[in-house]
Amino acid sequence: MLKIGSIVWGVRDVPRAIEFWCAALNYKPAREPSADWAILVPKKGEGQQMAITIVSSDPETHQRHHLDLYASNQKAEVERLLLIGAQRVNWRYPEEADYIVLADPDGNTFCVIQKE
Repeated sequence: MLKIGSIVWGVRDVPRAIEFWCAALNYKPAREPSADWAILVPKKGEGQQMAITIVSSDPETHQRHHLDLYASNQKAEVERLLLIGAQRVNWRYPEEADYIVLADPDGNTFCVIQKE
C-alpha cells in the first residue's frame, strides 16, 4: 500500500522557505532543520507533511517539486507502479539511498520510500 509521505518542495533559500511556508500554512519544523533540508508539519491537528529541500535548478526549466510515496513493501509497489505505467528514471543514487525514483506516464518524477 502506498501513501503520500511528504510533498517535497525544492527551493534555493531553505530558511526563507521555512519562514514563508510555516506562516502560510500554520506549520512548524518537525525537528531542527539543517542548512539544506527541513520537514514541516501542522502546528495543530493533522495534515500533510511538507519537506523543504535545497535545489540549484531553475523553476522555469526543471521540475523542483515531487511526492515522496511511503510503501510498506517498496519492491512490490515499484513493480506494481511499473505495470500501470510508471517508468524507471536514470538517477545517481547516494550509497545510503532508501528511495527509488520513478516517473509517472507524463514524465513527472516521484520517490518510493520503504517505510514500515
